[in-house]
Amino acid sequence: MNKGKIFKLAKGFRGRAKNCIRIARERVEKALQYSYRDRRTKKRDMRSLWIQRINAGTRIHGVNYGNFMHGLMKENIQLNRKVLSELSMHEPHSFKSLVDISRSAFPGNKNVVPAPQKKGLQILV
Repeated sequence: MNKGKIFKLAKGFRGRAKNCIRIARERVEKALQYSYRDRRTKKRDMRSLWIQRINAGTRIHGVNYGNFMHGLMKENIQLNRKVLSELSMHEPHSFKSLVDISRSAFPGNKNVVPAPQKKGLQILV
């Protein structure tokens, strides 16, 4: 890259990184590496956020995320995670109907019973 392009990309950097060509070149190269890496990381982070939101919405109705998604797959409901997370946040009644459909499709969703609490230590004789 030529000087003009480097300095244009280095605009807004602190210290000599904005006006000294050698330092600016190093900082711009590193910044481009970070931006390349983080464009991919952002996709992972957003998918993780959507899954957390869906899981929170389904647990309110007594179903966990994995069983909910499996039930939707069995019913051939092809909504992506982004849309499902938006529904869970902004359209709770619509999301509850999806949870009910998923629950009826997958038998693992029907009897949701919390795990029994252990009281004290049990000694096996």
